[in-house]
Amino acid sequence: MTEAVSNASEYSVSEISMALKRTVEDAFGYVRVRGEISGYRGPHSSGHAYFALKDDRAKLEAVIWKGNFGKLRFRPEEGMEVIATGKLTTFPGSSKYQIVIESLEPAGIGALMALLEERRKKLAAEGLFDSARKRPIPYLPRVIGVVTSPTGAVIRDILHRLADRFPVHVLVWPVRVQGETSAAEVAAAIAGFNALPEGGKIPRPDVLIVARGGGSLEDLWGFNEEIVVRAAAASDIPLISAVGHETDTTLIDFASDLRAPTPTGAAEMAVPVRSELLATTGDLDRRLAGAMARHVEARRRELRAAVRALPRLDDLLAIPRRSFDELAARIGRALSANTLAHRGRLERTAGRLSTASLDRLMTRAGDRLTALSDRQGRALEVHAERKRAVFARISGRLRIEPLSERVARGRDRLGQADERGARAFIRVTERLRDRLDRAWRLAETLSYRSVLARGFALVTDAEGRTVRAAATVTSGDALTIEFQDGKIGAVAAGGAAEPKPKKAPKAKPPTQESLF
Repeated sequence: MTEAVSNASEYSVSEISMALKRTVEDAFGYVRVRGEISGYRGPHSSGHAYFALKDDRAKLEAVIWKGNFGKLRFRPEEGMEVIATGKLTTFPGSSKYQIVIESLEPAGIGALMALLEERRKKLAAEGLFDSARKRPIPYLPRVIGVVTSPTGAVIRDILHRLADRFPVHVLVWPVRVQGETSAAEVAAAIAGFNALPEGGKIPRPDVLIVARGGGSLEDLWGFNEEIVVRAAAASDIPLISAVGHETDTTLIDFASDLRAPTPTGAAEMAVPVRSELLATTGDLDRRLAGAMARHVEARRRELRAAVRALPRLDDLLAIPRRSFDELAARIGRALSANTLAHRGRLERTAGRLSTASLDRLMTRAGDRLTALSDRQGRALEVHAERKRAVFARISGRLRIEPLSERVARGRDRLGQADERGARAFIRVTERLRDRLDRAWRLAETLSYRSVLARGFALVTDAEGRTVRAAATVTSGDALTIEFQDGKIGAVAAGGAAEPKPKKAPKAKPPTQESLF
């Protein structure tokens, strides 16, 4: 059987692969493909990103080279619907085709909003938006740090508003507020301000303002990046976000300590109005002066009313003066009564003393001393005899002649001590007798009987108590009157007569005659 011969050209595998590659690249040199990102795991270690775009019926491999990945306006995320712009090509090594993406954008505003909401929920779950983390803005900051573009109208509006309200020191950290590097620069600026030391060459701001003018959602997207939100939440310096117009909302607004509707509004929130502060201070000063004047006047009126309510000096001293006069009138009688009371006590004590009792005491004391002296002499003799017998026995055993001489000397010293003891006893007895004689003479001198001998009498009641004042006697009381030569009984006929008021005599020092 004869084989059929074909005139078709033969290709090698490499040739057909390259022909397909040229055909695909020529036919699809520039395409826009809409699809959902699948299999995205972030950039490779080489810096390239590999993933796939898919819809409900097909899947297209995709790659973003390192140079284009850094220029993207936002980062790809798994499940995000995007529109990729680039060219189709093949990969001969595995007979695959893929799209090389040059630019990437979300598939419409709805996709961006969905991404924004998903990111907001994620960061909120981490606690970055909690109100408890937010710090109060200083009322009057000395230094304000502004993170914004140095060439836009935003920085001019902020500086103009600060100059009008309250001029302060302003530090501007220039950044790009739009584009691929915007988020990284804003985050670095916030961290840089926080890294400034206290008291350094560059003053550390008391408050930060992150500002940008209005724009589309894509233009403001840099302020929705996680790196910016985390930097704002980690800032130790209170931060005011002023991104876009009042209707624009970015994620940095939730992480900041205070959100301003506009950059100008942020400047107004950062400082008060100096003229208003001066006016308020002046008004408070006037109110304080008025309040102090009214307070002083009210206290003055109260003092005058209190002075009018006080009594006169004579009225205040009337009662103490009268009390003093009464006490001055009573002091003389009180001294006399006190003297009489002490005299009576001494007389009663002296009455219990007698020479006979003292003689008996002296006799008993002398007998005791004599007995003790006799006993002492006998005891000494007995003691000496015992010692002498002991010494004799010892000397007999030892046969020492000088021992007897020592005993004789001891006996002599013992006799001398006995004589000294007798003389000392006599001296002590004489001193005691002298003291007793002096006490007896003093008792006789102070005895009330000597007073009775001068014509006075001692009055006692039925219980034997001394009657010192007529005011204590009532009609019918039984009394005893003691004279020098005896006592008589008496009955009180009436009460004490009231003494006539007399002018208090001028107090004089008591004399011996007035006391008796």
